[in-house]
Amino acid sequence: MKNDTSDILAKVKAKNPAEPEFHQAVQEVLESLALVLERHPEYRAAKILERMIEPERVIMFRVPWRDDQGNLHVNRGFRIQMNSAIGPFKGGLRFHPSVNLGILKFLAFEQVFKNALTTLPMGGAKGGSDFDPKGKSDMEVMRFCQAFMSELFRHIGPNTDIPAGDIGVGAREIGYLFGMYKRLRNEFTGVMTGKGLTWGGSVIRPEATGYGAVYFADEMLKTRNENLKGKTCLVSGSGNVAQYTIDKLIELGSRAVTLSDSAGYIYDEAGITSEKLAFVMDLKNVRRGRIAEYADKFKSAVYTPADPALDHNPLWDHKAQCAFPSATQNEINAQDASNLLKNGVYVVSEGANMPTTIEGVNQFLAAKILYGPGKAANAGGVATSGLEMAQNSMRISWTREEVDTRLYNIMKTIHEVCYRTAEKYGTPGNYVNGANIAGFLKVANAMMDQGLV
Repeated sequence: MKNDTSDILAKVKAKNPAEPEFHQAVQEVLESLALVLERHPEYRAAKILERMIEPERVIMFRVPWRDDQGNLHVNRGFRIQMNSAIGPFKGGLRFHPSVNLGILKFLAFEQVFKNALTTLPMGGAKGGSDFDPKGKSDMEVMRFCQAFMSELFRHIGPNTDIPAGDIGVGAREIGYLFGMYKRLRNEFTGVMTGKGLTWGGSVIRPEATGYGAVYFADEMLKTRNENLKGKTCLVSGSGNVAQYTIDKLIELGSRAVTLSDSAGYIYDEAGITSEKLAFVMDLKNVRRGRIAEYADKFKSAVYTPADPALDHNPLWDHKAQCAFPSATQNEINAQDASNLLKNGVYVVSEGANMPTTIEGVNQFLAAKILYGPGKAANAGGVATSGLEMAQNSMRISWTREEVDTRLYNIMKTIHEVCYRTAEKYGTPGNYVNGANIAGFLKVANAMMDQGLV
């Protein structure tokens, strides 16, 4: 079976050159699935793996828009509709200069497995643009979003493809995108998630990914008769995921000591309290400032500017028990993973998508720490998007307590499924294998049932 998966990976690299993130995501899954193919030759005969790796549809389009000075700009828009075997396409939109076809294919591929693990009927997709909303006025962002949606609207719908937010796409962008979709289609439907609470959104949606990553970490700790109370935690990023990871950690009695953005990171040995977190939320969500201002405000914190010449991220070189990478892909490399282990970290719950390189993942697995991969640990965001879809379909709104309880139960179920699947396939405690195999089996069986489509 090892030769089979190696051949598939070689073909993926040949057919999709210059897409390293996509290659990385496929490689991680293939390494787990060698265990499955030995027991299920029918999947090999039906070429399920080859079909899952190839997107059902790739949409790429130009997005012309004008800035406040009347100058014309042209960006590139994408939607990768990866797999709809278990439900309509579902996945976020990312607006960031780094966006390209390979990154979005990796995200869409991961989304297929993540959505399958949520227990909700959602296929996998991802999209976005190389547009950078940073430094743009509200009117510029609105004009871009309207131009973007004037093409995307043809390819999405409440029973076809339901986009959401991701990096660079928050409540402001979702509002502009939804408004344009409503105008073009002349209908008010639950075609997007992450909407405002007064027009179809769900409570807990901004919090969901961060809360879910913490719930998953706590479930992993329970397997060792521990919990998060009293643990020191490293958190990267400073957007919604990082903010609400810290919010839930505070609630559970942990001490988070770091936050970061692209310019650098802060280390606050005294711990990030609710008061300090409120400052960060205003800084990042309202004033759109830089995390360096935290150290100006709170003297217990030390700010370290980012240094591109370093071969590691010093944020991960502090004493702690838990780490929640919540910024972006591949932010933890082999050296970072080594530093985390050296400094006592034995719980890693990924709030971002694929934040750890394969070399880093291998170190975590070899050390047998509690390592929750993103497709399982950060599934809370898309799970709550699914709950928003359900509320939209029924034209009702659930309370905060009800949504949070449903989110907790989903994350608990995801943990149980990953844990039991890993044991069943002979790799107890390996949540990477558990997540990959459980997600694959659900999608593969649906594809087998539906025939060659």
